Amino acid sequence: MTRPSIHFLNAAALIALFVPAFQAVGQQQVPPAQPSSAPAAPAPSAAPAFPKPNPANFTAASPTKEVVNAFLHANWGFDENRVWQVQAIFKTPVEGVSKVIVFIGDKTGKEKPQAFSFFTLPDGKHIITGDTVIAFGEHPFAEARQKLEQRANGPYRGSAAKDLELVEFADYQCPHCKEAQANIDKLVADYPKARIVFQAFPLVAVHPESVRAAEYGFCVNKQAGSNAFFQFTAAVFEGQDGLATADGAVLTLNSAVTKAGLDPAKVSACAATPEAKAYVDASIKLAEDLGINQVPMLVINGHEVPANAPYDSLKKIVEFQAQLDGVAGK
Repeated sequence: MTRPSIHFLNAAALIALFVPAFQAVGQQQVPPAQPSSAPAAPAPSAAPAFPKPNPANFTAASPTKEVVNAFLHANWGFDENRVWQVQAIFKTPVEGVSKVIVFIGDKTGKEKPQAFSFFTLPDGKHIITGDTVIAFGEHPFAEARQKLEQRANGPYRGSAAKDLELVEFADYQCPHCKEAQANIDKLVADYPKARIVFQAFPLVAVHPESVRAAEYGFCVNKQAGSNAFFQFTAAVFEGQDGLATADGAVLTLNSAVTKAGLDPAKVSACAATPEAKAYVDASIKLAEDLGINQVPMLVINGHEVPANAPYDSLKKIVEFQAQLDGVAGK
């Protein structure tokens, strides 16, 4: 049997489909690979008409087309213009591993229809695309949501309930994280029923002073609570340039502590304790266990979205995820 000859998206493009970029820019532990210089294909002028799937191309017992569609709906359902069609689910020589082919297009005709493939793993909970593993299934974000409910213990604004939990992973030295704070503040105002958590994720390899800033933040929260913490955080981001050197970081952090109404000497002493280090280490471990490798990242009931995406797009995903999970949004 001949399999269809299709032009596939590359791995980077496929990953972007599942973690929407929205033209947002993030800070990573290592520099990203350079994009291809190949010219873009001309955009179509109408919504795509996908060819009818051939039943002979569905040779695998698992996953079913229904599970694949549920997975894609969970990732893409917030975008009313996105359309797709499961074109094939092939059995592979490896027991329990299937190859899925999907066509994707745009109702407006602004994007050229393309095809992509991924491999589902025997556990039924993950797919592989390129060198990346992504959560899979009818409810692909459930496991991440559970981890966050159990382990996201950073300062929060909004509701104490975790029905709609938005967890921001951020690095105090990351300029994109600073830019994202305007979005987070809007979310706090627009979704008072949500629990919006700040979780420190210092990128130690590129931002050496971000760890100290996160330790200070832990101590501010410990000594005076979340209101003082968010005053401190706003002041640190405002004076972010001061974190570029060790001496500048001390001055910047002490100034932020003062603005939050606390004693810099007491907070500094707390920040040097094993307790503060353990808290920041655990926050980093949580991000790593979720597979997060760039900041700022906002995780909405387990669904990862760049926190500096256009605000209207963030709102769409928050509202869609709330609806998907059957919880109150606003």
